[in-house]
Amino acid sequence: MDDKVLADKSNMHEILERFPKMIKEAMELGKDIKIEADIKNIFITGMGGSAYPGDLLKCYLDDIKIPVFVNKSYSLPKYVNKETLLFAVSYSGNTEETISAYREAIRKKANVVAVCSGGKLEKLAKMNKTPLVLVPKGLQPRLSTIYLSVPLLTILHNSGIIPSQENILKKTAAALKNPGIKEKAKELASKIKGKVPVIYSSQRTFCIAEKWKTDINENAKTPAFYNIFPEFNHNETNAYVNIIGEYFVVMIKDEQDHPRVKKRINIIKKLIMKKGVDIMEIAITGNDFLTRLISGFYLGLWVSYFLALEYETDPTPVEIIEDLKKELGK
Repeated sequence: MDDKVLADKSNMHEILERFPKMIKEAMELGKDIKIEADIKNIFITGMGGSAYPGDLLKCYLDDIKIPVFVNKSYSLPKYVNKETLLFAVSYSGNTEETISAYREAIRKKANVVAVCSGGKLEKLAKMNKTPLVLVPKGLQPRLSTIYLSVPLLTILHNSGIIPSQENILKKTAAALKNPGIKEKAKELASKIKGKVPVIYSSQRTFCIAEKWKTDINENAKTPAFYNIFPEFNHNETNAYVNIIGEYFVVMIKDEQDHPRVKKRINIIKKLIMKKGVDIMEIAITGNDFLTRLISGFYLGLWVSYFLALEYETDPTPVEIIEDLKKELGK
């Protein structure tokens, strides 16, 4: 066996291969939960991989009439109230910031749904008789995105806020089986090796660029950064004047990006390449926006996995984060 593959001691490869199956399993979660209330805003509160479902929904549900907010903190904004639908998401169920925000949401009499695999949040949900979605145990939060996200869509549909996503999710599961995803990811990882990846996308697909960045951080254990069009054109673009270090730029493109964003991508690509920086464009594919979003971050997950193998690093453990938690607990 390849020495690089031996680095994957926890067999993340198998988990990534299971993503299409996870979608079908996740579609069964939350089917019995319906919120009977006049909802004026939607909040997803969580941290790290458990907050990502909020960012995914914020991208996907950008055009619904009810605003979607993502909260990554101990406390909640003052305007959270009885007309708020709040999803408290903590894969472990023990994330201290999310537990704090959950308790505040209960005090504010928000319509709260807890999503976790157990822990303190499960106990609090049962004590407060909060609707509870229990997801399968045994994963790293960043690999549980499907289990944590799909039930939110199901509950939103049950509550009359969005249409059924069942057919779209089935198409998405089929799209993730495309072997070309792994092939492209392996090729890209070999090109990124030894360089600092910088991922750019439009505002409407920021959740893809963000997850590429965080998955590279956690799996490959190396720096990575992301930014969004058009905002970074007003500041970060100047960073390519005095380039310190070696960078590899990935530009995430979607067919429905704003025409001016598409033009900006073409111009910035030329300007950055003139500085000797390698660039690769990634066009996310699929007939449905949700399929494109999930396929887009799934490709990034495979890139981060293969990049970890390039560095002969086990992609699963997050020891430095665990050390931080231990210090915080003292």
